[in-house]
Amino acid sequence: MEIKFTRPDITELEIEAVAEVMRSGWITTGPVTKEFENELADYLEVPKVACVNSQTVGAELILRLLGIGEGDEVIVPAYTYTATCSVVYHVGATPVMIDIQKDNPEMDYDKLEQAITEKTKVIIPVDIAGIICDYDRIYQVIENKKHLFKANQNNKYQKAFNRIIVLSDTAHSFGAVKHGIKAGNWGDFSSFSFHAVKNLTTAEGGAISWRNQPFLNHENIYKQLMLLSLHGQNKDALSKNQVASWKYDIVEPFYKCNMTDIAAAMGLSQLRRYDQILNRRLNIIRRYNEAFADLDVSYLDHFKDGQESSGHLYFLRLNNFSESERNQFIGKMAENGITCNVHYKPLPLMTAYNKRGFDINNYPNSHAYYQNEVSLPLDSVLQDEEVEYIIDSVRTILLAQ
Repeated sequence: MEIKFTRPDITELEIEAVAEVMRSGWITTGPVTKEFENELADYLEVPKVACVNSQTVGAELILRLLGIGEGDEVIVPAYTYTATCSVVYHVGATPVMIDIQKDNPEMDYDKLEQAITEKTKVIIPVDIAGIICDYDRIYQVIENKKHLFKANQNNKYQKAFNRIIVLSDTAHSFGAVKHGIKAGNWGDFSSFSFHAVKNLTTAEGGAISWRNQPFLNHENIYKQLMLLSLHGQNKDALSKNQVASWKYDIVEPFYKCNMTDIAAAMGLSQLRRYDQILNRRLNIIRRYNEAFADLDVSYLDHFKDGQESSGHLYFLRLNNFSESERNQFIGKMAENGITCNVHYKPLPLMTAYNKRGFDINNYPNSHAYYQNEVSLPLDSVLQDEEVEYIIDSVRTILLAQ
């Protein structure tokens, strides 16, 4: 049996929706993208959503909207994918990297508080594996250090918030719920991923959302994000294509990262059956948890603190395994036809960050977590017999140690 690490859940609904757009005569940003944005906003229970072509650029546009740049600091965890941190460099700001908690891939909130300075403008927590962070603690930390915050007087959003702003990396957590509140409503701003390996996919894509706060003008934010995502052009291509509507202006030399109607059609079809996709992933997680309960392993709690995660990744830690032993386990799973993964190699171990002065010795919890972590296959198209084969393989390999 061959089992890939993850596969997209694509049905005839997605295929027909994409084909319909391709037959329509309009394939780039247009009515389907706007419909997708509206349905996403309804699903997330947020004021507005702006679709873009990746989570990465979504986070970057938020930083640009907030006027983050040279001289500013943005706090990020060391245990994450590069996209969380690279966007800070993109806007010319300085990333401040902190360690995670011991045996927990969430950022260390005590270290977060210690890292805040007068230059700190934004914190980027990561809802890793689809589990919503402890935002109550994050906002308490921000309140404790509010006296240090110095808003850029040239940015209306920094002045309106008058505190450090929370930009949630919700790449993993679309559909996660905690205390009845969905991901997208915890951070001040959120950036979601619809990449090919995500629960809901548009092949490539992402979406920006923000909380309903009384001092924010939602239409103005949306319009500014549209300008940022399409060259600073005050009309999108569809509007320009109408009769006698060719005239437009470029208000600023901005960027190009809009979502197409082809991508949005796929996303709409996925969204309309997303409850089914989500339930399948969570049921597989429950089965894994049950099957591994008697082994010398640890796994993330996707149902802790009154929440149901989005079930994006299944982390299995092989207790007392070295990094080389973990790698041998992955090799043995591969011999059984099962592709596993590792989430994540901490950023200080990556060349790009190591050469910028980040030393893994300063992040012992991240390094320890990485050394014996394995991510098992998890997607909504896994069949029951495949799940049982994965379980049998894990148990056989570990019990033979």
